Amino acid sequence: MTAVHPVVARVTERIVARSAAGRAAYLARVAEARAEGPARGALGCGNLAHGFAACGPQEKAALRGTSRPNVAIVTSYNDMLSAHQPFRTYPERLKKSILLAGGVAQVAGGVPAMCDGITQGRAGMELSLFSRDVVAMSAAIALSHDMFDGALMLGVCDKIVPGLVIGALSFGQLPTVLVPAGPMPSGLPNAEKGRIRKLHAIGKVGRDELLDAEAKSYHSPGTCTFYGTANSNQMLMEVMGLHLPGASFVAPNTPLREALTDEAGRRVVQGVPPIAEILDEKAFVNGVVALLATGGSTNHTLHLPAMAAAAGIELTWDDFAELSSVTPLLTRIYPNGGADVNHFHAAGGTGFLISELLDAGLLHEDVKTVTGEGLDAYTTVPVLTEIEGLLWKPAPESSGDEDVLRPAARPFSADGGLRMVEGNLGRGVVKVSAVKPEHRVVEAPARVFSTQEQILAAFEAGELDSDVVVVLRYQGPRATGMPELHKLTPPLSVLQDRGVKVALVTDGRMSGASGAVPAAIHLTPEAAAGGPLARIRDGDVVRLDADSGKLEVQADLTGRPATGAAPSRQEWSGTGRDLFAAFRASVGPAERGASVF
Repeated sequence: MTAVHPVVARVTERIVARSAAGRAAYLARVAEARAEGPARGALGCGNLAHGFAACGPQEKAALRGTSRPNVAIVTSYNDMLSAHQPFRTYPERLKKSILLAGGVAQVAGGVPAMCDGITQGRAGMELSLFSRDVVAMSAAIALSHDMFDGALMLGVCDKIVPGLVIGALSFGQLPTVLVPAGPMPSGLPNAEKGRIRKLHAIGKVGRDELLDAEAKSYHSPGTCTFYGTANSNQMLMEVMGLHLPGASFVAPNTPLREALTDEAGRRVVQGVPPIAEILDEKAFVNGVVALLATGGSTNHTLHLPAMAAAAGIELTWDDFAELSSVTPLLTRIYPNGGADVNHFHAAGGTGFLISELLDAGLLHEDVKTVTGEGLDAYTTVPVLTEIEGLLWKPAPESSGDEDVLRPAARPFSADGGLRMVEGNLGRGVVKVSAVKPEHRVVEAPARVFSTQEQILAAFEAGELDSDVVVVLRYQGPRATGMPELHKLTPPLSVLQDRGVKVALVTDGRMSGASGAVPAAIHLTPEAAAGGPLARIRDGDVVRLDADSGKLEVQADLTGRPATGAAPSRQEWSGTGRDLFAAFRASVGPAERGASVF
Protein backbone atom coordinates (compact mmCIF):
# COMPACT_ATOMS: atom_id res chain seq x y z
CA MET A 1 0.00 0.00 0.00
CA THR A 2 1.30 3.47 -0.89
CA ALA A 3 2.23 5.57 2.13
CA VAL A 4 -0.11 8.46 2.82
CA HIS A 5 1.26 11.82 1.68
CA PRO A 6 2.79 13.67 4.67
CA VAL A 7 0.53 16.70 4.23
CA VAL A 8 -2.58 14.49 4.11
CA ALA A 9 -1.34 12.67 7.22
CA ARG A 10 -0.58 15.95 9.02
CA VAL A 11 -3.97 17.49 8.24
CA THR A 12 -5.74 14.30 9.33
CA GLU A 13 -3.83 14.20 12.60
CA ARG A 14 -4.67 17.84 13.23
CA ILE A 15 -8.37 17.20 12.64
CA VAL A 16 -8.31 14.18 14.96
CA ALA A 17 -6.65 16.20 17.73
CA ARG A 18 -8.92 19.21 17.27
CA SER A 19 -12.03 17.02 17.26
CA ALA A 20 -11.13 14.67 20.09
CA ALA A 21 -13.70 15.81 22.63
CA GLY A 22 -16.56 16.28 20.19
CA ARG A 23 -15.93 13.02 18.38
CA ALA A 24 -15.68 11.07 21.64
CA ALA A 25 -18.98 12.52 22.85
CA TYR A 26 -20.67 11.67 19.56
CA LEU A 27 -19.36 8.10 19.51
CA ALA A 28 -20.43 7.64 23.13
CA ARG A 29 -24.00 8.55 22.18
CA VAL A 30 -23.87 6.12 19.27
CA ALA A 31 -22.47 3.34 21.47
CA GLU A 32 -25.26 3.89 23.98
CA ALA A 33 -27.88 3.60 21.23
CA ARG A 34 -26.27 0.42 19.88
CA ALA A 35 -26.08 -1.16 23.33
CA GLU A 36 -29.85 -0.89 23.65
CA GLY A 37 -30.21 -3.36 20.77
CA PRO A 38 -32.93 -3.17 18.10
CA ALA A 39 -35.08 -0.24 19.17
CA ARG A 40 -38.21 -1.94 17.89
CA GLY A 41 -37.90 -4.55 20.63
CA ALA A 42 -38.45 -1.92 23.31
CA LEU A 43 -41.66 -0.54 21.82
CA GLY A 44 -44.90 -1.06 23.66
CA CYS A 45 -47.54 -3.17 21.98
CA GLY A 46 -49.63 -0.16 21.00
CA ASN A 47 -46.57 1.62 19.61
CA LEU A 48 -45.52 -1.39 17.58
CA ALA A 49 -49.02 -2.05 16.27
CA HIS A 50 -49.15 1.53 14.98
CA GLY A 51 -45.80 0.93 13.28
CA PHE A 52 -46.91 -2.07 11.22
CA ALA A 53 -50.64 -1.42 10.87
CA ALA A 54 -50.44 -0.75 7.12
CA CYS A 55 -48.12 -3.68 6.33
CA GLY A 56 -49.05 -6.95 4.67
CA PRO A 57 -49.29 -10.22 6.63
CA GLN A 58 -45.70 -11.30 5.88
CA GLU A 59 -44.25 -7.97 6.96
CA LYS A 60 -46.43 -7.84 10.07
CA ALA A 61 -45.21 -11.27 11.13
CA ALA A 62 -41.61 -10.18 10.67
CA LEU A 63 -42.02 -6.89 12.50
CA ARG A 64 -43.61 -8.50 15.57
CA GLY A 65 -40.16 -9.80 16.44
CA THR A 66 -36.61 -8.52 16.09
CA SER A 67 -34.92 -11.31 14.16
CA ARG A 68 -35.47 -9.72 10.75
CA PRO A 69 -34.11 -6.21 10.20
CA ASN A 70 -36.46 -3.42 9.18
CA VAL A 71 -34.93 -0.89 6.80
CA ALA A 72 -36.09 2.72 6.59
CA ILE A 73 -36.39 4.23 3.12
CA VAL A 74 -36.08 8.01 3.30
CA THR A 75 -36.79 9.54 -0.09
CA SER A 76 -36.51 12.93 -1.73
CA TYR A 77 -38.74 11.89 -4.63
CA ASN A 78 -40.74 14.46 -6.50
CA ASP A 79 -41.51 14.56 -10.19
CA MET A 80 -40.71 18.23 -10.77
CA LEU A 81 -36.98 17.73 -10.27
CA SER A 82 -35.41 15.73 -13.06
CA ALA A 83 -32.74 14.33 -10.73
CA HIS A 84 -35.28 12.96 -8.26
CA GLN A 85 -38.02 11.83 -10.64
CA PRO A 86 -36.38 8.39 -11.12
CA PHE A 87 -36.85 7.68 -7.40
CA ARG A 88 -40.58 7.13 -8.01
CA THR A 89 -40.08 3.39 -8.56
CA TYR A 90 -37.31 2.85 -6.02
CA PRO A 91 -39.31 2.03 -2.86
CA GLU A 92 -41.14 -0.97 -4.30
CA ARG A 93 -37.98 -2.19 -5.97
CA LEU A 94 -35.99 -1.87 -2.75
CA LYS A 95 -38.68 -3.55 -0.69
CA LYS A 96 -38.48 -6.60 -2.96
CA SER A 97 -34.68 -6.84 -2.83
CA ILE A 98 -34.68 -6.38 0.94
CA LEU A 99 -37.36 -9.04 1.40
CA LEU A 100 -35.33 -11.49 -0.69
CA ALA A 101 -32.28 -10.68 1.44
CA GLY A 102 -34.14 -11.52 4.65
CA GLY A 103 -35.34 -8.11 5.76
CA VAL A 104 -38.34 -5.83 5.67
CA ALA A 105 -38.52 -2.23 4.45
CA GLN A 106 -40.86 0.70 5.01
CA VAL A 107 -40.89 4.17 3.51
CA ALA A 108 -40.14 6.03 6.71
CA GLY A 109 -40.68 9.49 5.30
CA GLY A 110 -40.01 12.02 2.60
CA VAL A 111 -37.76 15.04 2.65
CA PRO A 112 -38.16 18.25 0.63
CA ALA A 113 -36.00 18.67 -2.43
CA MET A 114 -35.80 22.12 -3.96
CA CYS A 115 -33.97 22.94 -7.17
CA ASP A 116 -31.45 25.75 -7.29
CA GLY A 117 -31.71 25.72 -11.06
CA ILE A 118 -35.37 26.71 -10.88
CA THR A 119 -35.01 29.25 -8.08
CA GLN A 120 -31.93 31.06 -9.44
CA GLY A 121 -32.43 34.79 -9.06
CA ARG A 122 -35.81 34.29 -7.41
CA ALA A 123 -36.91 34.83 -3.83
CA GLY A 124 -37.11 31.07 -3.34
CA MET A 125 -33.32 30.83 -3.71
CA GLU A 126 -33.05 32.56 -0.34
CA LEU A 127 -34.46 29.39 1.24
CA SER A 128 -32.08 27.07 -0.59
CA LEU A 129 -29.26 26.79 1.92
CA PHE A 130 -31.67 26.63 4.83
CA SER A 131 -33.37 23.71 3.09
CA ARG A 132 -30.31 21.55 3.87
CA ASP A 133 -31.03 21.78 7.58
CA VAL A 134 -34.76 21.23 6.97
CA VAL A 135 -33.86 18.05 5.06
CA ALA A 136 -31.70 16.95 7.99
CA MET A 137 -34.52 17.52 10.45
CA SER A 138 -37.01 15.80 8.14
CA ALA A 139 -34.72 12.77 7.85
CA ALA A 140 -34.36 12.67 11.63
CA ILE A 141 -38.13 12.75 12.04
CA ALA A 142 -38.44 9.87 9.58
CA LEU A 143 -35.95 7.79 11.56
CA SER A 144 -37.27 8.77 14.99
CA HIS A 145 -39.95 6.11 15.27
CA ASP A 146 -37.62 3.42 16.67
CA MET A 147 -38.82 0.98 14.04
CA PHE A 148 -35.62 0.65 12.06
CA ASP A 149 -32.39 -1.35 11.99
CA GLY A 150 -30.88 0.30 8.90
CA ALA A 151 -31.56 3.06 6.40
CA LEU A 152 -31.47 3.78 2.70
CA MET A 153 -31.30 7.49 1.87
CA LEU A 154 -32.52 8.45 -1.60
CA GLY A 155 -31.20 11.80 -2.77
CA VAL A 156 -29.04 13.51 -5.36
CA CYS A 157 -28.97 17.28 -5.53
CA ASP A 158 -27.44 20.29 -3.86
CA LYS A 159 -28.66 20.54 -0.25
CA ILE A 160 -30.51 17.23 -0.21
CA VAL A 161 -27.56 14.85 0.11
CA PRO A 162 -25.75 16.84 2.83
CA GLY A 163 -29.05 17.14 4.68
CA LEU A 164 -29.70 13.40 4.43
CA VAL A 165 -26.20 12.69 5.75
CA ILE A 166 -26.60 15.09 8.68
CA GLY A 167 -29.96 13.53 9.53
CA ALA A 168 -28.58 10.00 9.25
CA LEU A 169 -25.64 10.87 11.52
CA SER A 170 -28.11 11.73 14.26
CA PHE A 171 -28.90 7.99 14.15
CA GLY A 172 -25.26 7.02 13.71
CA GLN A 173 -25.83 3.50 15.04
CA LEU A 174 -27.79 2.54 11.91
CA PRO A 175 -26.17 0.90 8.88
CA THR A 176 -26.90 3.41 6.11
CA VAL A 177 -26.44 3.44 2.34
CA LEU A 178 -26.93 6.47 0.08
CA VAL A 179 -28.76 5.51 -3.11
CA PRO A 180 -28.25 7.66 -6.25
CA ALA A 181 -30.31 7.96 -9.42
CA GLY A 182 -27.74 8.90 -12.08
CA PRO A 183 -27.32 11.68 -14.67
CA MET A 184 -29.49 12.47 -17.67
CA PRO A 185 -27.97 11.88 -21.14
CA SER A 186 -25.69 14.60 -22.50
CA GLY A 187 -27.60 17.39 -24.20
CA LEU A 188 -26.54 20.65 -25.83
CA PRO A 189 -22.75 20.99 -25.52
CA ASN A 190 -21.80 23.18 -22.59
CA ALA A 191 -19.71 25.55 -24.69
CA GLU A 192 -22.73 26.27 -26.92
CA LYS A 193 -24.99 26.76 -23.92
CA GLY A 194 -22.50 29.25 -22.45
CA ARG A 195 -22.21 31.08 -25.76
CA ILE A 196 -25.96 31.59 -26.02
CA ARG A 197 -26.19 32.76 -22.40
CA LYS A 198 -23.58 35.43 -23.09
CA LEU A 199 -25.37 36.54 -26.26
CA HIS A 200 -28.60 36.87 -24.32
CA ALA A 201 -26.83 38.91 -21.64
CA ILE A 202 -25.89 41.53 -24.25
CA GLY A 203 -29.24 41.43 -25.99
CA LYS A 204 -28.18 39.65 -29.19
CA VAL A 205 -30.54 36.70 -28.78
CA GLY A 206 -34.03 36.70 -27.33
CA ARG A 207 -35.81 34.70 -24.67
CA ASP A 208 -37.12 32.06 -27.08
CA GLU A 209 -33.65 31.17 -28.35
CA LEU A 210 -32.24 31.14 -24.82
CA LEU A 211 -35.07 28.93 -23.57
CA ASP A 212 -34.56 26.57 -26.50
CA ALA A 213 -30.87 26.19 -25.58
CA GLU A 214 -31.64 25.64 -21.91
CA ALA A 215 -34.32 23.06 -22.75
CA LYS A 216 -31.82 21.16 -24.90
CA SER A 217 -29.39 21.15 -21.97
CA TYR A 218 -31.85 20.07 -19.27
CA HIS A 219 -34.05 17.68 -21.18
CA SER A 220 -34.91 14.40 -19.43
CA PRO A 221 -35.00 12.52 -16.11
CA GLY A 222 -31.67 12.42 -14.30
CA THR A 223 -29.19 14.81 -12.76
CA CYS A 224 -28.05 17.87 -14.71
CA THR A 225 -24.79 16.83 -16.32
CA PHE A 226 -22.52 19.76 -15.45
CA TYR A 227 -20.20 19.33 -12.47
CA GLY A 228 -22.05 21.41 -9.93
CA THR A 229 -23.06 20.58 -6.40
CA ALA A 230 -25.38 17.71 -7.36
CA ASN A 231 -22.71 15.72 -9.15
CA SER A 232 -20.07 16.75 -6.60
CA ASN A 233 -22.41 15.19 -4.02
CA GLN A 234 -22.44 11.92 -5.92
CA MET A 235 -18.68 11.77 -6.26
CA LEU A 236 -18.23 12.58 -2.56
CA MET A 237 -20.66 9.92 -1.38
CA GLU A 238 -18.72 7.35 -3.36
CA VAL A 239 -15.25 8.41 -2.21
CA MET A 240 -16.47 8.67 1.37
CA GLY A 241 -17.82 5.12 1.21
CA LEU A 242 -21.58 5.68 1.34
CA HIS A 243 -22.36 4.64 -2.25
CA LEU A 244 -21.65 1.28 -3.79
CA PRO A 245 -18.48 1.42 -5.92
CA GLY A 246 -19.08 3.00 -9.32
CA ALA A 247 -22.74 3.78 -8.58
CA SER A 248 -22.64 7.57 -8.87
CA PHE A 249 -22.87 8.20 -12.61
CA VAL A 250 -24.76 5.22 -14.03
CA ALA A 251 -27.72 6.49 -16.06
CA PRO A 252 -31.27 6.16 -14.68
CA ASN A 253 -33.73 3.60 -16.00
CA THR A 254 -31.03 1.22 -17.24
CA PRO A 255 -30.49 -2.41 -16.22
CA LEU A 256 -27.20 -1.59 -14.49
CA ARG A 257 -28.81 1.24 -12.52
CA GLU A 258 -31.61 -1.09 -11.40
CA ALA A 259 -29.13 -3.81 -10.42
CA LEU A 260 -27.15 -1.34 -8.31
CA THR A 261 -30.35 -0.20 -6.60
CA ASP A 262 -31.27 -3.80 -5.80
CA GLU A 263 -27.77 -4.41 -4.46
CA ALA A 264 -28.02 -1.40 -2.14
CA GLY A 265 -31.06 -3.02 -0.56
CA ARG A 266 -29.29 -6.35 -0.17
CA ARG A 267 -26.16 -4.80 1.31
CA VAL A 268 -27.93 -2.88 4.05
CA VAL A 269 -29.55 -6.16 5.20
CA GLN A 270 -26.53 -8.40 4.84
CA GLY A 271 -24.08 -6.15 6.66
CA VAL A 272 -22.96 -2.54 6.42
CA PRO A 273 -20.98 -0.70 9.11
CA PRO A 274 -22.95 1.96 11.00
CA ILE A 275 -22.68 5.37 9.36
CA ALA A 276 -20.94 6.72 12.47
CA GLU A 277 -18.04 4.35 11.80
CA ILE A 278 -17.87 5.07 8.08
CA LEU A 279 -17.80 8.86 8.40
CA ASP A 280 -14.69 9.37 10.50
CA GLU A 281 -11.88 11.92 10.18
CA LYS A 282 -10.18 9.97 7.38
CA ALA A 283 -13.38 9.77 5.37
CA PHE A 284 -13.82 13.53 5.50
CA VAL A 285 -10.22 14.12 4.46
CA ASN A 286 -10.82 11.74 1.54
CA GLY A 287 -13.88 13.76 0.62
CA VAL A 288 -11.99 17.06 0.62
CA VAL A 289 -9.15 15.62 -1.48
CA ALA A 290 -11.54 14.17 -4.04
CA LEU A 291 -13.45 17.45 -4.23
CA LEU A 292 -10.20 19.31 -4.90
CA ALA A 293 -8.92 16.76 -7.41
CA THR A 294 -12.07 17.14 -9.49
CA GLY A 295 -12.62 20.89 -9.22
CA GLY A 296 -15.90 20.26 -7.45
CA SER A 297 -18.50 22.61 -6.05
CA THR A 298 -17.50 25.39 -3.68
CA ASN A 299 -20.76 24.69 -1.85
CA HIS A 300 -18.90 21.85 -0.18
CA THR A 301 -16.73 24.30 1.72
CA LEU A 302 -20.05 24.75 3.57
CA HIS A 303 -21.51 21.26 3.41
CA LEU A 304 -18.47 19.18 4.35
CA PRO A 305 -17.84 21.15 7.59
CA ALA A 306 -21.56 20.91 8.41
CA MET A 307 -21.63 17.15 7.80
CA ALA A 308 -18.41 16.70 9.78
CA ALA A 309 -19.84 18.63 12.72
CA ALA A 310 -22.79 16.22 12.80
CA ALA A 311 -20.24 13.42 13.31
CA GLY A 312 -18.44 15.31 16.09
CA ILE A 313 -15.60 16.38 13.77
CA GLU A 314 -14.29 19.92 13.28
CA LEU A 315 -13.26 20.51 9.66
CA THR A 316 -12.01 23.99 8.73
CA TRP A 317 -11.24 26.03 5.63
CA ASP A 318 -7.57 25.89 6.61
CA ASP A 319 -7.75 22.12 6.15
CA PHE A 320 -9.17 22.65 2.64
CA ALA A 321 -6.39 25.11 1.80
CA GLU A 322 -3.55 22.89 2.98
CA LEU A 323 -4.92 19.82 1.22
CA SER A 324 -5.43 21.88 -1.94
CA SER A 325 -1.73 22.74 -2.01
CA VAL A 326 -0.79 19.08 -2.65
CA THR A 327 -3.84 17.76 -4.51
CA PRO A 328 -3.48 17.75 -8.31
CA LEU A 329 -6.44 18.70 -10.49
CA LEU A 330 -7.24 15.56 -12.49
CA THR A 331 -10.47 16.48 -14.29
CA ARG A 332 -11.86 19.07 -16.68
CA ILE A 333 -15.64 18.96 -16.37
CA TYR A 334 -17.92 21.92 -17.08
CA PRO A 335 -17.72 24.66 -15.82
CA ASN A 336 -14.00 23.85 -15.60
CA GLY A 337 -13.93 22.43 -19.14
CA GLY A 338 -16.20 21.44 -21.99
CA ALA A 339 -16.99 17.87 -20.90
CA ASP A 340 -19.82 16.72 -18.65
CA VAL A 341 -20.09 13.94 -16.07
CA ASN A 342 -21.08 11.40 -18.71
CA HIS A 343 -17.79 12.04 -20.49
CA PHE A 344 -15.97 11.75 -17.13
CA HIS A 345 -17.70 8.45 -16.41
CA ALA A 346 -16.84 7.10 -19.87
CA ALA A 347 -13.19 8.13 -19.50
CA GLY A 348 -12.75 6.00 -16.38
CA GLY A 349 -14.85 7.80 -13.80
CA THR A 350 -14.57 7.45 -10.07
CA GLY A 351 -12.81 4.07 -10.23
CA PHE A 352 -9.87 5.48 -12.19
CA LEU A 353 -9.85 8.69 -10.14
CA ILE A 354 -9.74 6.89 -6.79
CA SER A 355 -7.07 4.50 -8.03
CA GLU A 356 -4.85 7.42 -9.08
CA LEU A 357 -5.34 9.28 -5.82
CA LEU A 358 -4.63 6.16 -3.76
CA ASP A 359 -1.46 5.44 -5.74
CA ALA A 360 -0.34 9.03 -5.11
CA GLY A 361 -0.88 8.61 -1.37
CA LEU A 362 -3.56 11.31 -1.32
CA LEU A 363 -6.41 9.18 0.02
CA HIS A 364 -6.67 7.03 3.12
CA GLU A 365 -7.25 3.43 2.05
CA ASP A 366 -7.82 2.11 5.59
CA VAL A 367 -11.41 3.30 5.99
CA LYS A 368 -14.76 1.60 6.43
CA THR A 369 -17.31 1.74 3.62
CA VAL A 370 -20.66 0.18 2.78
CA THR A 371 -18.65 -2.62 1.16
CA GLY A 372 -16.79 -3.32 4.41
CA GLU A 373 -13.13 -2.51 4.97
CA GLY A 374 -10.93 -0.47 2.65
CA LEU A 375 -11.23 2.06 -0.15
CA ASP A 376 -9.48 -0.28 -2.58
CA ALA A 377 -12.90 -1.75 -3.44
CA TYR A 378 -13.67 1.61 -5.06
CA THR A 379 -10.98 1.21 -7.70
CA THR A 380 -13.46 -1.01 -9.53
CA VAL A 381 -16.38 -0.49 -11.89
CA PRO A 382 -19.72 -2.33 -11.83
CA VAL A 383 -20.75 -4.48 -14.78
CA LEU A 384 -23.89 -6.51 -15.40
CA THR A 385 -23.45 -9.95 -16.93
CA GLU A 386 -26.06 -12.41 -18.17
CA ILE A 387 -24.71 -15.34 -16.15
CA GLU A 388 -23.26 -13.86 -12.95
CA GLY A 389 -25.39 -10.75 -12.72
CA LEU A 390 -23.87 -7.70 -11.04
CA LEU A 391 -20.15 -7.84 -10.37
CA TRP A 392 -17.19 -5.48 -10.15
CA LYS A 393 -14.04 -5.50 -12.26
CA PRO A 394 -10.87 -3.38 -11.97
CA ALA A 395 -11.17 0.15 -13.30
CA PRO A 396 -9.23 0.95 -16.49
CA GLU A 397 -5.52 1.44 -15.94
CA SER A 398 -5.47 4.45 -18.25
CA SER A 399 -7.87 7.28 -18.94
CA GLY A 400 -10.10 6.95 -21.97
CA ASP A 401 -9.83 10.70 -22.61
CA GLU A 402 -7.05 12.77 -21.07
CA ASP A 403 -8.83 15.97 -22.09
CA VAL A 404 -11.36 15.03 -19.40
CA LEU A 405 -9.59 12.80 -16.85
CA ARG A 406 -5.87 12.51 -16.27
CA PRO A 407 -3.48 10.41 -14.20
CA ALA A 408 -1.88 12.01 -11.17
CA ALA A 409 1.47 12.04 -12.98
CA ARG A 410 0.08 14.38 -15.68
CA PRO A 411 -2.48 16.62 -13.96
CA PHE A 412 -4.19 19.66 -15.41
CA SER A 413 -2.59 21.63 -12.58
CA ALA A 414 -0.42 20.80 -9.61
CA ASP A 415 -2.94 21.93 -7.00
CA GLY A 416 -6.62 21.49 -6.37
CA GLY A 417 -7.94 24.73 -7.75
CA LEU A 418 -9.58 25.89 -4.50
CA ARG A 419 -7.97 28.76 -2.63
CA MET A 420 -8.73 30.41 0.66
CA VAL A 421 -8.21 34.19 0.61
CA GLU A 422 -8.06 36.50 3.58
CA GLY A 423 -7.17 40.03 4.54
CA ASN A 424 -8.80 43.12 5.94
CA LEU A 425 -12.11 42.23 4.23
CA GLY A 426 -12.34 38.85 5.98
CA ARG A 427 -11.94 35.29 4.75
CA GLY A 428 -13.40 33.74 1.63
CA VAL A 429 -13.11 31.00 -0.96
CA VAL A 430 -12.00 31.25 -4.60
CA LYS A 431 -12.43 28.44 -7.09
CA VAL A 432 -9.62 28.98 -9.59
CA SER A 433 -9.81 25.73 -11.54
CA ALA A 434 -11.81 27.45 -14.30
CA VAL A 435 -10.04 30.82 -14.04
CA LYS A 436 -7.13 31.43 -16.40
CA PRO A 437 -3.88 32.42 -14.63
CA GLU A 438 -3.93 35.90 -16.18
CA HIS A 439 -7.30 36.61 -14.54
CA ARG A 440 -6.48 35.46 -11.01
CA VAL A 441 -5.14 38.80 -9.75
CA VAL A 442 -7.43 41.82 -10.03
CA GLU A 443 -6.84 45.23 -8.46
CA ALA A 444 -9.49 47.83 -9.28
CA PRO A 445 -11.97 50.30 -7.79
CA ALA A 446 -14.98 48.76 -6.08
CA ARG A 447 -18.57 49.15 -7.17
CA VAL A 448 -20.72 48.24 -4.20
CA PHE A 449 -24.19 46.67 -4.51
CA SER A 450 -26.72 45.02 -2.23
CA THR A 451 -28.76 43.07 -4.81
CA GLN A 452 -28.13 41.16 -8.02
CA GLU A 453 -30.68 43.34 -9.77
CA GLN A 454 -28.61 46.44 -9.09
CA ILE A 455 -25.59 44.80 -10.71
CA LEU A 456 -27.53 43.72 -13.78
CA ALA A 457 -28.93 47.23 -14.18
CA ALA A 458 -25.45 48.75 -13.94
CA PHE A 459 -24.17 46.28 -16.53
CA GLU A 460 -26.96 47.09 -18.95
CA ALA A 461 -26.34 50.84 -18.46
CA GLY A 462 -22.66 50.41 -19.37
CA GLU A 463 -21.48 51.45 -15.90
CA LEU A 464 -19.16 48.45 -15.47
CA ASP A 465 -17.14 48.79 -18.68
CA SER A 466 -13.84 49.66 -16.96
CA ASP A 467 -11.73 47.63 -14.55
CA VAL A 468 -13.87 46.89 -11.53
CA VAL A 469 -14.24 44.73 -8.43
CA VAL A 470 -17.97 44.13 -8.07
CA VAL A 471 -18.82 43.92 -4.37
CA LEU A 472 -22.16 42.29 -3.57
CA ARG A 473 -22.89 42.29 0.14
CA TYR A 474 -25.77 41.42 2.46
CA GLN A 475 -26.04 38.05 0.72
CA GLY A 476 -24.75 35.94 3.63
CA PRO A 477 -26.77 33.45 5.66
CA ARG A 478 -27.84 35.97 8.32
CA ALA A 479 -28.82 38.54 5.70
CA THR A 480 -30.76 36.72 2.99
CA GLY A 481 -30.07 33.01 3.53
CA MET A 482 -26.95 33.05 1.31
CA PRO A 483 -28.47 32.63 -2.16
CA GLU A 484 -26.48 31.48 -5.16
CA LEU A 485 -25.65 34.21 -7.64
CA HIS A 486 -25.54 32.43 -10.98
CA LYS A 487 -27.37 35.25 -12.74
CA LEU A 488 -24.17 37.25 -12.48
CA THR A 489 -21.97 34.78 -14.36
CA PRO A 490 -23.00 35.72 -17.93
CA PRO A 491 -22.66 39.53 -17.58
CA LEU A 492 -19.40 39.34 -15.65
CA SER A 493 -18.04 36.89 -18.23
CA VAL A 494 -19.02 39.32 -20.99
CA LEU A 495 -17.06 42.08 -19.26
CA GLN A 496 -14.02 39.84 -18.96
CA ASP A 497 -14.29 38.85 -22.62
CA ARG A 498 -14.26 42.56 -23.52
CA GLY A 499 -10.90 42.94 -21.82
CA VAL A 500 -12.17 44.45 -18.58
CA LYS A 501 -10.35 43.24 -15.48
CA VAL A 502 -13.23 42.14 -13.29
CA ALA A 503 -13.71 40.21 -10.06
CA LEU A 504 -16.60 39.51 -7.71
CA VAL A 505 -16.38 39.78 -3.93
CA THR A 506 -19.43 38.62 -1.99
CA ASP A 507 -20.71 37.04 1.19
CA GLY A 508 -23.11 35.04 -0.98
CA ARG A 509 -22.54 31.85 -2.97
CA MET A 510 -21.64 30.96 -6.56
CA SER A 511 -21.81 27.18 -6.15
CA GLY A 512 -20.51 24.49 -8.45
CA ALA A 513 -21.31 26.56 -11.51
CA SER A 514 -18.62 29.10 -10.66
CA GLY A 515 -17.09 30.11 -13.96
CA ALA A 516 -14.09 31.83 -15.50
CA VAL A 517 -14.43 35.12 -13.59
CA PRO A 518 -12.48 35.24 -10.29
CA ALA A 519 -14.93 35.35 -7.39
CA ALA A 520 -14.15 35.56 -3.69
CA ILE A 521 -17.29 34.05 -2.18
CA HIS A 522 -18.64 33.00 1.22
CA LEU A 523 -16.87 36.05 2.70
CA THR A 524 -16.96 35.89 6.48
CA PRO A 525 -17.71 37.65 8.72
CA GLU A 526 -20.62 38.61 6.53
CA ALA A 527 -21.88 42.18 6.20
CA ALA A 528 -25.02 41.47 8.26
CA ALA A 529 -22.82 40.28 11.14
CA GLY A 530 -20.82 43.52 11.14
CA GLY A 531 -18.09 42.31 8.81
CA PRO A 532 -15.84 44.86 7.07
CA LEU A 533 -17.75 44.29 3.84
CA ALA A 534 -20.47 46.48 5.36
CA ARG A 535 -18.12 49.47 5.43
CA ILE A 536 -16.62 49.39 1.95
CA ARG A 537 -17.59 52.20 -0.45
CA ASP A 538 -17.63 52.84 -4.19
CA GLY A 539 -14.15 53.75 -5.39
CA ASP A 540 -12.20 51.94 -2.66
CA VAL A 541 -9.44 50.00 -4.39
CA VAL A 542 -9.75 46.27 -3.76
CA ARG A 543 -7.07 43.70 -4.57
CA LEU A 544 -8.04 40.06 -5.02
CA ASP A 545 -4.95 37.89 -5.43
CA ALA A 546 -6.08 34.29 -5.73
CA ASP A 547 -2.50 33.14 -6.29
CA SER A 548 -1.15 34.44 -2.97
CA GLY A 549 -4.43 34.10 -1.06
CA LYS A 550 -4.92 37.81 -0.34
CA LEU A 551 -8.07 39.91 -0.29
CA GLU A 552 -7.46 43.52 0.72
CA VAL A 553 -9.13 46.90 0.47
CA GLN A 554 -6.68 49.77 0.24
CA ALA A 555 -8.58 51.94 2.67
CA ASP A 556 -8.80 52.41 6.41
CA LEU A 557 -12.19 51.08 7.43
CA THR A 558 -11.65 51.90 11.11
CA GLY A 559 -14.46 54.03 12.42
CA ARG A 560 -16.41 54.00 9.18
CA PRO A 561 -20.12 53.44 9.69
CA ALA A 562 -21.80 50.54 7.98
CA THR A 563 -23.69 51.46 4.86
CA GLY A 564 -26.64 49.49 3.63
CA ALA A 565 -28.38 46.84 5.66
CA ALA A 566 -29.82 43.37 5.47
CA PRO A 567 -33.52 43.26 4.65
CA SER A 568 -35.77 43.82 7.62
CA ARG A 569 -38.02 41.00 8.76
CA GLN A 570 -40.92 42.68 7.00
CA GLU A 571 -38.92 43.03 3.77
CA TRP A 572 -37.65 39.44 3.98
CA SER A 573 -41.04 37.86 3.58
CA GLY A 574 -43.15 36.24 0.92
CA THR A 575 -42.40 33.03 -1.00
CA GLY A 576 -42.15 31.30 2.37
CA ARG A 577 -39.26 33.41 3.62
CA ASP A 578 -41.12 34.69 6.68
CA LEU A 579 -41.33 31.09 7.93
CA PHE A 580 -37.52 30.96 8.10
CA ALA A 581 -36.90 34.07 10.20
CA ALA A 582 -35.74 31.90 13.12
CA PHE A 583 -33.16 30.24 10.85
CA ARG A 584 -31.79 33.60 9.74
CA ALA A 585 -31.47 34.71 13.36
CA SER A 586 -29.63 31.58 14.53
CA VAL A 587 -27.50 30.51 11.56
CA GLY A 588 -23.76 30.18 12.08
CA PRO A 589 -20.94 31.62 9.94
CA ALA A 590 -20.05 30.29 6.50
CA GLU A 591 -16.69 28.88 7.57
CA ARG A 592 -18.45 26.63 10.08
CA GLY A 593 -20.98 25.38 7.54
CA ALA A 594 -23.65 28.12 7.72
CA SER A 595 -25.75 25.77 9.83
CA VAL A 596 -28.53 26.37 12.32
CA PHE A 597 -27.40 23.37 14.39
